[in-house]
Amino acid sequence: MAAFDLIIRGGTIVDGTGEPRFTGDVAVKDGLIAAVGDIAGDAAKEIDASGKVVAPGFVDIHTHYDGQATWDAEMAPSSWHGVTTVVMGNCGVGFAPAKPDRHEWLISLMEGVEDIPGTALAEGITWDWETFPEYLDALEKMPRAVDVGTHVPHGAVRAYVLGDREQPGAVPTAQDIAEMSAIVEEGVRAGALGFSTSRTVLHKSVDGELVPGTTATPEELVAIGHAMGRAKQGGGHAVFEIASDLNREWNEFEWMGRLSREAGVPVTFAALQSIAKELPLDEQIATMRAENDNGANIVAQIALRGNGIIMAWQGTVHPFVYRPSWQAIAELPWEEQKAKLLDPAFKAQLLSEENDYSEAPQDILPVVMVVTQGWALQYEMDADFDYEPDASASVHARSEAAGVDPQDYAYDMLCADDGTGFIYLPILNYADGNLDFLKPLQESDDTVNSLSDGGAHCGTICDAASPTFMLEHWVRDRKRGDRITLENAIKRQCADTARLYGLEDRGVIAAGFLADLNIIDMDALKLGKPWLAFDLPAGGKRLLQKADGYVATIKGGVVTFENGKWTGATPGGLIRGPQRAELAEAAE
Repeated sequence: MAAFDLIIRGGTIVDGTGEPRFTGDVAVKDGLIAAVGDIAGDAAKEIDASGKVVAPGFVDIHTHYDGQATWDAEMAPSSWHGVTTVVMGNCGVGFAPAKPDRHEWLISLMEGVEDIPGTALAEGITWDWETFPEYLDALEKMPRAVDVGTHVPHGAVRAYVLGDREQPGAVPTAQDIAEMSAIVEEGVRAGALGFSTSRTVLHKSVDGELVPGTTATPEELVAIGHAMGRAKQGGGHAVFEIASDLNREWNEFEWMGRLSREAGVPVTFAALQSIAKELPLDEQIATMRAENDNGANIVAQIALRGNGIIMAWQGTVHPFVYRPSWQAIAELPWEEQKAKLLDPAFKAQLLSEENDYSEAPQDILPVVMVVTQGWALQYEMDADFDYEPDASASVHARSEAAGVDPQDYAYDMLCADDGTGFIYLPILNYADGNLDFLKPLQESDDTVNSLSDGGAHCGTICDAASPTFMLEHWVRDRKRGDRITLENAIKRQCADTARLYGLEDRGVIAAGFLADLNIIDMDALKLGKPWLAFDLPAGGKRLLQKADGYVATIKGGVVTFENGKWTGATPGGLIRGPQRAELAEAAE
């Protein structure tokens, strides 16, 4: 009988701790890493990793697979990019707790905030739960290619307690707050990894209403934090996650610091260059650090590239969405739309029109204007597209070089490849026209790589590929500034993200840790071109992006992906609470 289930031989091991890489073997038995180094024993299966990087499986802490996780075992596209653990239920949206008469409302909330087709959610979700613990039980029934953990979402909690009183600006009573706190405490005790909320005008329901929690008082939020702290005393671990506009008058960092100190829980927020945020990014970081110097534990979640929109005719938005001629065909089947769009007469008519902003959301009109007129901020996504484009790659610059009007040039870009062309618009995190500001943040202990939004923004972005982008762009190919080391990149996407959420059994290649691993050919690593698929339930659309270079992804000692293709294996499951004791003992 073989000594081990699997041995990965001769790889360049980047172990997730940040320490220098080394050449060696990794042995796996019973789902755990059994030994690392020069291993003499045999195994039921061996993989030659000579010349390849062996790294821990990636831990993505900011996803929105809350619905998809109830019907999809593959968990793409995150699983295509070396991710073996996802944390969902971010930004205050999710599907539990849920009274039967609130199902449609919760779907509309998720559709509006995260651009996940409501028809897909309505068809795909079975709703065999009401309480949050029952939701966890439902998640536990389905094996998957990855592990999933989740937050208790503020929107669902508020809707459950306030019922029809949950309206924008609703002020809960003391009894309401006590009931919400009890639900959150129950959820954490049942295994939730934390609680999430949203306080940004960019997050609205499909009906255009601000999400629950946007106007919540510090008293409500701190009370919920205390509930998390009480649950944590029983050995739990809970993270308070927030997306916020950080309005100065709200003094967000003041109550976040207070909550963290009093409840003894980490608070993590989305740190971005954003037109919706009053605080510049450097001030966000400085204010966070001042609170941490006073005993708080606040962690900034940073994205690794410009966050924004991939625009396409069949996507959620494009520059011509408010032209009357587009509005006249917006509901037609794609083949009929395409015939119109490729007709020179239709093009001439549309380009002669002014934008009609009467139906546009007025509180984010500056964003709408950038979408429809910001030619200097929009970039052509060609075959060798660089996600850190310079000004010469903009629609404005390329149209000027071609001697045509920018809108004419943009129209033709979208019509490329039989009407499937893309335009990239980084609305967030690209105010400087480069990513230099992210370099020091990727070397800070109070920031963590995040904000992939895996499973969300189906018709506008595909940042679930962030781990691949990190390796391809920041480690290997970046041309416009300094790069980061492979060791630091792996640590930030593995050990650092895992530790924030109390998942101390993964993210490191060492004896006793979960055998969640990636074998990567760094020379071959390359993001593919995005495409729009219509493969969600009810034919719902989503932007997808694959990558070359992943030789194998291994979850719990089982090979789940080989050369980018799912093996059909489903060793993943539900994470309930922190993961420490059992594997710490196994490692002794």
